[in-house]
Amino acid sequence: MEYALVLRWLVLYAALFAAGFPLVARLLPGARGRGAGLAVPAATLVLTVPAYWVGQVAFGLPALLAGVVVLLVASALAAADHDALRAGRLELGVDVPRRAVGDAAVVFGLSFAFLLVVRAFDPGVFPVAGEKFLDFGLLKSLRRAPTLPPEDLWFAGEAVKYYYGGHLVTTLFAWLTATPTRFAYNLALAGFYATLVTAAFELAATVGEDHGLSRRVSGAFAAFFVGFASNLVTAGRFALVFLPEGLRRPVAQMVAARTDYTVSGILEGAAAFSYWDASRVIPGTINEFPLFAWLNGDLHAHMTGTPFLLLAAAVGYAYYRTPEAEVRRRRLLLSTLPVVAGWQAIHNTWSFPSVLALGTLAVVFAPAAPWTLVPGLADAGDRLAARSRLAEELTRVGVALGVTVAGVVVALAVAAPFFLGTAVSGSERTVELLGPEMRSSLGGLLLVHGAFVAAFGAYLLSRLRVRRPVYLVVGLLAAAYVGLDVGLAALAVSVPLLVFGWVALRSDRPVGYETVLIVAGAGLVTLVELVYLNEQAGPGRMNTVFKTYMQVWVLWATAMGVAVPGLIRGVPTAARVTARVRDAAPSVATDGAGGRSWRRVAAVAFACLLVASTGVYGVVAVGNHVERGPPGGTTLDATQFVETSHPEYAEAIDWLDEREGTPVLLEAPGTSFYASGTDGREDVMYNWNANPASSLTGLPTVAGWAHEVGYRGPDAYYGRVADVDAMYTGDAATRARLLREYDVRYVWVGPGERARYGDVSFEMQGVSVAHRSGSVTVYEVTQERLPAANGSVEG
Repeated sequence: MEYALVLRWLVLYAALFAAGFPLVARLLPGARGRGAGLAVPAATLVLTVPAYWVGQVAFGLPALLAGVVVLLVASALAAADHDALRAGRLELGVDVPRRAVGDAAVVFGLSFAFLLVVRAFDPGVFPVAGEKFLDFGLLKSLRRAPTLPPEDLWFAGEAVKYYYGGHLVTTLFAWLTATPTRFAYNLALAGFYATLVTAAFELAATVGEDHGLSRRVSGAFAAFFVGFASNLVTAGRFALVFLPEGLRRPVAQMVAARTDYTVSGILEGAAAFSYWDASRVIPGTINEFPLFAWLNGDLHAHMTGTPFLLLAAAVGYAYYRTPEAEVRRRRLLLSTLPVVAGWQAIHNTWSFPSVLALGTLAVVFAPAAPWTLVPGLADAGDRLAARSRLAEELTRVGVALGVTVAGVVVALAVAAPFFLGTAVSGSERTVELLGPEMRSSLGGLLLVHGAFVAAFGAYLLSRLRVRRPVYLVVGLLAAAYVGLDVGLAALAVSVPLLVFGWVALRSDRPVGYETVLIVAGAGLVTLVELVYLNEQAGPGRMNTVFKTYMQVWVLWATAMGVAVPGLIRGVPTAARVTARVRDAAPSVATDGAGGRSWRRVAAVAFACLLVASTGVYGVVAVGNHVERGPPGGTTLDATQFVETSHPEYAEAIDWLDEREGTPVLLEAPGTSFYASGTDGREDVMYNWNANPASSLTGLPTVAGWAHEVGYRGPDAYYGRVADVDAMYTGDAATRARLLREYDVRYVWVGPGERARYGDVSFEMQGVSVAHRSGSVTVYEVTQERLPAANGSVEG
């Protein structure tokens, strides 16, 4: 393996940690760990936003230098003692908690090493079962881009219409470490994973302090549930083998009727295990969780954006625990959230609203009255709140929404180039109501979210201390019955968590910011059972659930770091928790209400069951993953598979990769049919024949994968497909006209082109063979020598 490159990236992350620590120490000054585990995403944000803006004019060294300078200046300002600085002295204004820093370093190092091992056994950017061709191609196109946004590698001549923030971060890191793209792909995957796990560890550890919990215990639970746990599908399939013979088939039939599985597949149990199956539970959706995503190995936005979602949650937490009297600090904290949101729009647009929503929830649930944020509104807010409890709650929500609207304006300004350019596409997108036939079943929701629902349900009920639990049980059963009757199973799964969490937070129960995360996740789960974004990127609500459930998992897994040890520890008094949050006082011990031995034993057993049931997937999946290594041995080279699996292409791809700039490449489009839709040849989507040349070199091709339908609309994409077909099959005049129209420089003719078009030859004026190797011929087009429309030669 490439240990020298690994060391370079570890040095980079150490530098990011050092630069980011003063920033997060200012964010969480009262926390014992000073937010140490959040230093890397904070530094990455401050580095990348200036680079993004400068890159609109000059991408490359100018953008990189701009980001580095802004980060160093911001870090220095945050680290300095401002009072001493005004007095002309240079002193350090933040203290460094060595134990917390050491914990964060250990968690990051272990997570980074774990994912590097996983990627070393499966490093290739295969086009099968994912979008690695898209992700790798974006990295290559960014390396070639003179300005941002880069040219679309699958739609030559036009800027990319896709959120590419994670690829931008990877490119900047690759430049800082002098790493070729083929290695940067896997190193960045490991880095994003480690950053996520460490951020979850830190946030859970810090929130756990408010409940008198051990930082390490809370952080370890969060790290496990974020980085290694899975849904209940695998444990359920394994448990099926222990059922009596007469029960197995009826249970399998019941599960199959409510999920995306078949009866035969369920009955095969452990023998048919595939890491893939656990992500396809609810019909018509994708139900990913972090370990599956990183095992699959896409460098995709819904994965790489997760550390910044937790950074936003940390900002919300900082606001939540800031005393009401510190109005200036609360305003300052809220002003940083739109910056995170703006960056998240560029990075993963799907979680842009979630970042802002976390701020809204923090304002609603914080002990501080939100109307004190607005100059001149404090007295009026107090009068409204004094009228009734309902008036107080409505005022809180109203002011929070007003603050959010102001935040949206700032976020739009931060990401203005993205919203005014990249995000504007030719495809149709509408928000649609979800019909009962499209909603998730109760069984499907419980298989995906059951571990969280059980843990949070127990946690919230223990804190609510319901006097007459029989009424609560009856109410839950009634909600479940109504939900099943109207086709809204969320009434029995996520809505109770939303309601119980809201009530606990607003009735001075002994809960804290972990419950804000519970409410946020429950709100997302409920929302995608009611509406979806109807777009051309995926059928029905597939993409909506796919991109939303990863956010739910990250928020809920972090909350588990407090909920599970909180169940074990017992219930602190409400007054002490409220005071600790309001005054940022040190942690205190729990009262005697939750200290009975039998409850402690039951809670420990429950925690063990949660860990075992959600951990079995990781043990088996990772074990299967490392059983086989790549043919050439373990490596972090994402393109080594080309030489071993497709040697007839390798030399030609390397030759193209050495071309400078962004010359246009012509190759067969990544679709199985012509514009008329009547072509019946082999579907090439998601296999090697789908644009290997452009995807592995970053050279823009005229029409690439049919994903472009989701970015440009069907007419634009299939119009180009027809033109590509005409360039391969038409006469010299047609070819010359279209080669000139698209400014084609190179023409790729390989097995994929011959499979689609038959024998292809470009023996014509202005076109000559530039490279021939293996089963590939690359032609070079000399535009000025192409035949003109009248048959003469131009120039």
